[in-house]
Amino acid sequence: MPISRPELLQAFDSLLQPERFKDYGPNGLQVEGKKEIARIASGVTASRALIDAAIGARADALFVHHGLFWRGQDGRVTGWMKQRLQRLLAHDINLFAYHLPLDAHPELGNNAQLGKRLDWVADARFGEQDLGCVARARYSDAQALAQHVEQVLGRRATLVSPGDQAITRVAWCTGGAQGYFEAAIVAGADAFVTGEISEPQAHLAREMGVAFIAAGHHATERYGAPAVAAQVAAQFGLDHVFIDIDNPA
Repeated sequence: MPISRPELLQAFDSLLQPERFKDYGPNGLQVEGKKEIARIASGVTASRALIDAAIGARADALFVHHGLFWRGQDGRVTGWMKQRLQRLLAHDINLFAYHLPLDAHPELGNNAQLGKRLDWVADARFGEQDLGCVARARYSDAQALAQHVEQVLGRRATLVSPGDQAITRVAWCTGGAQGYFEAAIVAGADAFVTGEISEPQAHLAREMGVAFIAAGHHATERYGAPAVAAQVAAQFGLDHVFIDIDNPA
């Protein structure tokens, strides 16, 4: 049976607790669609391709990590923004988006789900708003760790390795968390895994003796949205489909 839009919003908010976070954009319902929801589509980013796929899947709601609205962006509804909004509104699809709350959930969030797939169990947190995770690990060296990450995620990773020392403690934070590298070093990590790398991190890795692995922003954040949407859908007896729009970034 369908549930109402406010019921679904309350379920997402209760699970992810967005009020706890200082974020870069609005969490929760970003675009209002039909009042009754029977089918949820989930994905990483509210791109035009994902919206079109959700329309094809006859979804009443779309649940994503990267929504449409961000702090400091141009507020005019033109170009790509018009095209995305036009599709959502024309098909009366609700858009729910949760950014940092989806990263941080201890069981269903992006960091927890990535750790689960890589067989890492976090025993500490670090970084801004405690988003980063640290766990015990056992790898002969950073290359072996990078190979494990590549095998699980199914894509090449960028590795900056300062040497061939064993990895016994790994830190990770999904997406564009390269700025957390220094905090990961302070937290005692031998290696840090995230989605992206910027120019300063290569130098820091070599100078501090801590390996840095950039495994892809999209690749590291594929798992939280479907985990949350599937749990909420099961709670209310709704249909759910995860739609993965490939992204090389």
